[in-house]
Amino acid sequence: MVSDRDSATACLIIIGNEILSGRTQDTNLAHLSGVLNELGIRMIEARVIPDVDETIVDTVNHCRQRFDYVFTTGGIGPTHDDITVDSIAKAFGVAVYEHPEVAALIRKREAPPAVMASRLRMARIPVGATLIDNPTGGPPGFQLGNVFVMAGVPMVMQAMASTFDQVRLPGGRPVRSRTVGAFLGESQVATQLGEIQEAYPDIDLGSYPFYRPNGYGTNLVMRGTDEAALEEMVERITQMIQDQGAEAFPGGAPAAPENED
Repeated sequence: MVSDRDSATACLIIIGNEILSGRTQDTNLAHLSGVLNELGIRMIEARVIPDVDETIVDTVNHCRQRFDYVFTTGGIGPTHDDITVDSIAKAFGVAVYEHPEVAALIRKREAPPAVMASRLRMARIPVGATLIDNPTGGPPGFQLGNVFVMAGVPMVMQAMASTFDQVRLPGGRPVRSRTVGAFLGESQVATQLGEIQEAYPDIDLGSYPFYRPNGYGTNLVMRGTDEAALEEMVERITQMIQDQGAEAFPGGAPAAPENED
């Protein structure tokens, strides 16, 4: 991927055996990437790892050295396999304690002693961490250094992400995108795309082919922080498509060529 010095970098670590088994499909990556884009933070990598302590520790320690921000989802619930809190603490070499404010929040909802004991696992955070608000009313996530630990349940993760701003997550200029589609094969545009990419090294240019019963082609997607340069690239892409006798479709190719019934 082309690096963009105007943006901070991020990595998402998706934690959970249920994701790797295919039992649960992750939707958090797309949502969080969109939130971060608006803050000028570019999601560079996403990793899916199991609920294994050593794997979590090693992955977090590697990623927090490489990226400006690291986000994790999953593993902060009340059951025995929710080990993310302890693994994050181990990665930073700190202890875990029961946060009094979170414990008080959990105790507001009465439950039998055994159930309450399980729930209070969600009040445990590493020493030195700060809380990430949870607007749904449930237990919060937490931040330790440049690592942000969030729920895996999409509704809860999205609520936590809604609290992020540029005060907590300083970034750069928002990442913007443009799309131009055409009913041309990738091999027909490959050489010209390479030349255009070289002319705009700070913009990511990707080709995403589609295949339909009534035709095939590609959508060309440009992503960057310099909107003027994006518009220039759009013009060059559009001209390239037209030079080959095809129609350029801003925003992406329609479901079928317009000249078909």
